[in-house]
Amino acid sequence: MKTNVRYILFLCFFALSLAGKAQLESNFENDRYMTGDPIFSHAMYYTGMVEYDGEEIPSYMFSDVYVFNKLKFKSVREAKKYYKIANNIKKVYPIACEIQRVVNKAIAHMDSLPTKKEKDAYMKVAEKELMAAYKPKMKKLTFSQGKLLIKLVDRQCNQTSYQLIKTYMGSFKAGFYNAFASLFGASLKKEYDAECDDRLTERAILLIESGQL
Repeated sequence: MKTNVRYILFLCFFALSLAGKAQLESNFENDRYMTGDPIFSHAMYYTGMVEYDGEEIPSYMFSDVYVFNKLKFKSVREAKKYYKIANNIKKVYPIACEIQRVVNKAIAHMDSLPTKKEKDAYMKVAEKELMAAYKPKMKKLTFSQGKLLIKLVDRQCNQTSYQLIKTYMGSFKAGFYNAFASLFGASLKKEYDAECDDRLTERAILLIESGQL
C-alpha cells in the first residue's frame, strides 16, 4: 500500500515538473483568457467618398494593427508574469492617458497667463483639483501598478513625473514628493525605456491601444 502511495506521489511531482518546463505560447485565446476583453475597440473612421475605377466609393480608415512574433514562455510562471504586466497596464494605462490630457491642458493654460503671479495661483488651484480627482484612484493601485504608472507618465508626457512637478510646482515639491516615493522603493525620476527594459510593456501597450489585447 505504501509503495502505491509513493508511486502516485512520484507521478504527481513528475507531471508538475513537466508542466513547469513546458513551452507555452502567447496567442489570441490565451491573451483573452488571461487578461479579459480588450479595453479599447478597434476603430474604423469614415473619410469620405473617393474615385476608384471611374466610380465614387466610400473610404474608411482603420486603426493600426500590430503583428508580433508569438512570445514563447519557458514556464507557466514566466507566462503568468507577462500576463500580470498586461493586466496591470490595462488598469494603469487609462490613468496615464488622463494625466497626459490634464498636463497638456494645464500647460496650454499656463502659457496663456501673462504673469508669474497668475501662473502660481493657477497651479495652486490645479494641484488641489488633481489631488481630489486622482488621490482616490491612486489609493486603489498596488505597489507594482504605482511604479508602472510613474513610467507610463514619462511615456505619455515625454517628461518624468519629477520633471513635471519641478517645472510647474517648483524644486522643493519635486524633491519632497520624490523623497516620499523613495520611502516605498519608487522614484519619480524613473524613465520609460521602450527599446530595452520596457519592451514587453511597449508591446502590450500597442496591442491594448489597437484593441487587440
